[in-house]
Amino acid sequence: MLFFNLALEDPEKMGLQERSETFLEVWGNSLLRPPVAAFVRAQADRLARLVPEPDCLAEQLPWLSLGALKFRERDALEAVFRFWAGAEKGPEAFPMSRLWDLRIRHYLGSRYDARRGVSDWDLHMKLHDRGARVIHINEFRRWRDTGVAFELRDSSAYQVPNRTMASGRLLSHRGERVAARGYWGDIATGPFVAFGIETDDESLLRTSNGQPVKTAGDITQHNVTELFRALAAWGYPSTAQGDPEEVSDKANGTQESASCPESFTVHFLPLGSAQALHYKSCYKGRFQLLYVACGMVHLLSPELGACVAPGGHLIVELARYLVDVRQEQLQAFSDRVGELAQAAGFTPQPGARSSETFARFCKTGDSAPVASVVEPRTQPCEVLVPPPEVLVPPLEVLAPPPEATNQSSEDLTQLLQGQTPLSEPLKLSSESQASSLKALASPTESQTPKPESLT
Repeated sequence: MLFFNLALEDPEKMGLQERSETFLEVWGNSLLRPPVAAFVRAQADRLARLVPEPDCLAEQLPWLSLGALKFRERDALEAVFRFWAGAEKGPEAFPMSRLWDLRIRHYLGSRYDARRGVSDWDLHMKLHDRGARVIHINEFRRWRDTGVAFELRDSSAYQVPNRTMASGRLLSHRGERVAARGYWGDIATGPFVAFGIETDDESLLRTSNGQPVKTAGDITQHNVTELFRALAAWGYPSTAQGDPEEVSDKANGTQESASCPESFTVHFLPLGSAQALHYKSCYKGRFQLLYVACGMVHLLSPELGACVAPGGHLIVELARYLVDVRQEQLQAFSDRVGELAQAAGFTPQPGARSSETFARFCKTGDSAPVASVVEPRTQPCEVLVPPPEVLVPPLEVLAPPPEATNQSSEDLTQLLQGQTPLSEPLKLSSESQASSLKALASPTESQTPKPESLT
């Protein structure tokens, strides 16, 4: 929701470059500049007020639909936005730098003092060997050490914790389930592979003396800027796509030739709905595209496939850039994806070029839901977004357990064995949790779990 608001921001209020830089910081940095943090707070406060008011939401954000969510899920969503907006004051509400360092210490263990060497090894011997050669050692080290991937200004400007990266888990403490807030995201690969290793502009991929001229950060900024430029021009005549000012004029209705942009709707679905969508006639066999991330492959099933129309497409992200996954596991994972896709009613897409990053399939029969889908241009566009896993609103700021950093590899191993990855929250020993609680918990916080929330 936050990123859609950013992408659809009025061009007169926020220019193309500012929008791109704001996106990169919120999406990829653990720490924000004060102006970006102020933007996040303002948007979060606005969303927190609109989520519980369907009429106001439909009026101000017509592209967003929460009608399918339960009231409890709406309340949880509102609680997340309240936290982003600064409902809990002070840096100790989410000490991102400390949480990041604790994750790195648990991840590296005895190798922590040699973390620069570990970063060099993971970059050169894993990411570079797998095709991400444009990632520069300096930006990768900086991200591994601090969580700041895109340093668009002076390093001293990044001081405010990025609360959008906070999430919660239920942990066992002295025999009781305690809600804990922390950072449980990626600390191994980095955000560079999403937008920063491929581009249509070949000049950005030039090399000099065998080394890339541009870094992954440069390529990411270029790609994101072009993406926002295309979004600004979407629905208008193609002659305006290269001129943001002309697009802005048309958006303001100052040109007679401007046509109305095509409408679209983003639908958020109830939690756990992926396996039940095909029971509703409005979803069965409707969608043309299903995209599945590598961490969600265990959800690919015949029930999910039933929502994809005959001739529809399935794109599955492979585990190519997970640095903790060995080469033989990558091939086994790819084979397992093929088996799951076939069981869901898909076949390999004819004529698709071979790729180690994505697996592409076509629907052969009927059936499956979606992460995102665009309807034909003759109708309004609809995007269905299943909400993330339910998380209890955090009561304590807690360091992650050592096992947390290895969970993705464990889930992948279970998937290769044909099992469903564990969904139970990770558990800490009483001793380690007690020390973490003592070090990081706020003395004013209660130990009584609150209602569940989204992140």
